[in-house]
Amino acid sequence: MTDEIEQTGATYDTDAFWTVPNVLSVIRLLGVPLFIWLIVGPRADVWAVVVLAIAGLTDLLDGKIARRWHQVSRVGQMLDPIADRLYIFAIVVALLVRGVVPLWIVVALAARDLMLLCLVPSLHSRGFTSLPVHFVGKAATFCLLYSFPLVLLGHMGGGWTIARIIGWAFALWGTGLYWWAGILYVRQAIHLVQTLPPLSSQQPASTSGSAPVHRK
Repeated sequence: MTDEIEQTGATYDTDAFWTVPNVLSVIRLLGVPLFIWLIVGPRADVWAVVVLAIAGLTDLLDGKIARRWHQVSRVGQMLDPIADRLYIFAIVVALLVRGVVPLWIVVALAARDLMLLCLVPSLHSRGFTSLPVHFVGKAATFCLLYSFPLVLLGHMGGGWTIARIIGWAFALWGTGLYWWAGILYVRQAIHLVQTLPPLSSQQPASTSGSAPVHRK
């Protein structure tokens, strides 16, 4: 597993910040406070769903554009997962304040991220900023980001009741996959910690190590 991780280190096409994919990620980040305000302020649920839809579209486009236009950057590899995490956390907290989702789902998602946060010092000391993206993690993020807009639509009542049912199905699957991915990342991290010594204990010639990799 270590060899695989080292060999799949991230490669970057550019060090520029203002690339099209990065601009899309910044737009997505700016939508986080806007979404929170729409939910807990004027309670403009329809506009809040529109913000989430735009965020989902930018999340889909930035990766495709980065790969097709050869604009993969180190900044972009950090911005994308940060934006995803902020959206998930902002959505569940805002909907908790509104009484749309229960406390347990907020605790479940936050506890998983807190668990992975505890791994950062050990990974960083070995030259890694994160772990390789796993398909389960991608699937979990997809389910969660698309579940809560449906739950919010269903909360409006009327003909949107079916959206609430579908949304909660995605939310439950997403939460389960989120934890499954978390366990996989913990196993990878433990293997790295047991296999690789900290960079400070290695010879200078060997500290050039593999490039940081990206986890989502």
